[in-house]
Amino acid sequence: MSENNAGWDAIDQVMEKIYGEQEPKHFGTLISYQLGGNDPLEGISVYDAKEPVEHWHYVTYGFSELFEKELEDMEYSGYGFELTFRLEKENNEIEPPNWPLNLLQNLARYVFNSGNVFRNGDYMDANGPISLESDTELTALAFIHDSELPEIETPNGKVEFIQLVGITADELEAMQIWNTLGVLHVFEEYMPMYTTKLSRESLLHHSKIGEAIQKGSEKEGSNTGFLFNDQVTWTPAKKFLFKRTPAVLTIGAKQAKTIGKIIRGRMVKGEPLRLVSNEATVIFMFEDELQVTENEDQIEFTLNENAVEQLVAQLEPIEKTFSLPSIESVAFKIVKTELKDSDGNVVDTIG
Repeated sequence: MSENNAGWDAIDQVMEKIYGEQEPKHFGTLISYQLGGNDPLEGISVYDAKEPVEHWHYVTYGFSELFEKELEDMEYSGYGFELTFRLEKENNEIEPPNWPLNLLQNLARYVFNSGNVFRNGDYMDANGPISLESDTELTALAFIHDSELPEIETPNGKVEFIQLVGITADELEAMQIWNTLGVLHVFEEYMPMYTTKLSRESLLHHSKIGEAIQKGSEKEGSNTGFLFNDQVTWTPAKKFLFKRTPAVLTIGAKQAKTIGKIIRGRMVKGEPLRLVSNEATVIFMFEDELQVTENEDQIEFTLNENAVEQLVAQLEPIEKTFSLPSIESVAFKIVKTELKDSDGNVVDTIG
C-alpha cells in the first residue's frame, strides 16, 4: 500500500475481497476539483456483478480522503463515506451506462457545496427521472448501507459505503410518512440487494407491501422531522382600523397531501415536524392545548388530535384557501406547483 494513496488503496482492497482480480472500468477526473475542475470525485469504478442478478456495481472515490490526511477529525476520513450504486443490466449490456457517473458527480457537488452528507436511511427527491435518457418512473433516491461493503478503517479514518437506490415518487412518499429503512426492508423480497432497475414500476402496486407500510406508519409514526418545500411562505396577520385579517400559511400543491400524512405520522411519534423554505420555517408540535406562536425567524403551531385531523383532511393537491374551526387566526393557502425540466421549462402543473 502506497502511503500517499492510503485511502484509495483501502477502497481497492475491500473491492478485491468481492471481485478478486476483476479489473473494473474506471472513470477518472481529467481536471482536479481543487484545480478548478467541475467534478468533485477523483474517480468512479464500475464492477461487473453476476449475483443475485446481473448488474453494474458503481463505487466512488473522493468523498473520503484518498491521499494524505488533511482534516483534523482523525476518526473519519473526509466526509466518512463513499457512495455505491447497483444498476441492473438491460439489453445484454457489455459496457456500463454513463448516466450514473453524472448522477454520482451531481450528488458530490451537492455534498461539497453544502457540507450536507448522506447517511443510512436518508432519501432525496430528484425532481425528475434519475436517468434523463429514459422514461423511467424512478424520480427519487434512497440511501442504505451497501450490504457487501462493511465500514472500513483506513489510515485516514473510518469510511462506510452508502448505496443509492432508485425509487418512485409514491415510494418516496411512503418513506416520508414512515421511514426509509422500514420501507426498503419491505421491498427486499422484490429488489435483490437493492439493485436499481430503470424499467420497473412502483412496488406499492403489491397489496402486501402497501399493507405492511400502512401498518408500520400507523404503529411507529414518521421519522421525517424536517421537510423542505420551496413554496412555504408566511404572511403575518394585519390590523386595519375596524378589521383584522388572519395570518396566511402558504404551501405548494405538490407536497400538500404528503405534508398532511407526515404531520399525522409525527403526531403518532410524538415529535415535531419542521417545514422549511428559504422564506419561512414552520414547526408543527403536538399537545392538548392549541397555540400559534410567531417569532422573528419561525412560526410554531401546537395542535391537538382534532386540529391535526381537520388540517390533514384539507391538505390536498388542489389550489384553494381554507381555515380551520379550531385555528381561526390563520388561513391556509395551497398554491399551484409548476414542475420544470432541467432547462427550466414548465412540463406539468399540480393544483
